[in-house]
Amino acid sequence: MAAARASSGLAYPERFYAAASYAGFGGSPDSSAPAGGVSRFQNDVALLLYGLYRQATVGTCTVPKPRAWNPVEQSKWTSWHGLGNMASTEAMRLFVKILEEEDPAWYSKAPELTAEPIINVETLKTEPEPAAASASGNGDSLPKTKTVSTENGLLLEAQDKDVITEGIGSVGIYDQWVAPSVSGQRPKPRYAHGAAVLQEKMYIFGGNHNGRYLNDIQVLDLKKLTWSRIEARELSGSLDSSAIALVSPCAGHSLVPWGNKILSVAGHTKDPSEMISVKEFDPQTCLWSNLKTYGKSPISRGGQSVTLVGNTLVMFGGEDAKRSLLNDLHILDLETMTWDDIDAIGIPPPPRSDHAAACHADRYLLIFGGGSHATCFNDLHILDLQTMEWSKPKQQGVNSGPLSWPCRHNSWGELVHCWWW
Repeated sequence: MAAARASSGLAYPERFYAAASYAGFGGSPDSSAPAGGVSRFQNDVALLLYGLYRQATVGTCTVPKPRAWNPVEQSKWTSWHGLGNMASTEAMRLFVKILEEEDPAWYSKAPELTAEPIINVETLKTEPEPAAASASGNGDSLPKTKTVSTENGLLLEAQDKDVITEGIGSVGIYDQWVAPSVSGQRPKPRYAHGAAVLQEKMYIFGGNHNGRYLNDIQVLDLKKLTWSRIEARELSGSLDSSAIALVSPCAGHSLVPWGNKILSVAGHTKDPSEMISVKEFDPQTCLWSNLKTYGKSPISRGGQSVTLVGNTLVMFGGEDAKRSLLNDLHILDLETMTWDDIDAIGIPPPPRSDHAAACHADRYLLIFGGGSHATCFNDLHILDLQTMEWSKPKQQGVNSGPLSWPCRHNSWGELVHCWWW
């Protein structure tokens, strides 16, 4: 397959083999060689690629830890062993993803992108069926796989399970998360950002990056799996150029698609206002505008949930500018742009922020998880939007762990799984 062919059009597992060959592994991953032989990368990246390569071609590390103190061998073993039971297919995709992060144009530099068979590093023998017979740590083969075609030409390997057609084409249902390969300039890592899907594109706005609020708009085309950035401005008044400025950075806001536009509700800003603001983004003009609302506006906050129910937005909880946690309930009628604070009956959820919310059957608002300053919650609360009554149902089955946005990685292997976002 010629090098001129775009990386996003190269199928797995050929894409992995091409990337491995370019990175310096070739078809004979000799464990006595330097870590991956990837002299063009820093040592930590080279070691990470080495571990992923071994995981993809051999499986879980069952090799004993080297007894002799050799820094290179110790580091290589730690890199591989730290991946635990990561699946071969996931290791392949992470390998390519990290290579593209370090060298986005690697496929244009490779002399020839050709598929190579899997080489068992221990025996140096070619495996008969690379995609289906990658050895696991105990010698068993992985489940048989089948090829799933996506709209952008990628061929993904799905385990022998159901396949659904929704959103970005044919998507395999896995027992684990699989990161699709995307192109374009990736957004900065962030949290407390807003995200909304509109017309087969996912819009990301703002968020917190190393303690700094952001104001950029990033767009992921869900058909092409390509990132792009929108240069947006904020409109304050008329359409003349003097009334257009940069939108204020914010975090902890909520993005909601409405018609052919996107609403941004509440959020923390450097100079918070007393009451929350509602902004509207028009993807056609790339302009933000402040919407005038009526009624009693809720106090400024971030980390709230905002759920679209019919022609209304139901907002619950959050954290105000003084770091006080809230559990109040407000509804914004989008047809009249009028706020209404709701005094529901029953016992509401304890004050919280960064929780999850969803509406079932256009009647029941479900609130789950979130956190306070002292704990993370895993409780479920339901609000009947017809009777405006809170209830706490009895949960059955395996209970989820506490859910809130702060993410702490306790091992190097977990850090690999959370590589970007």
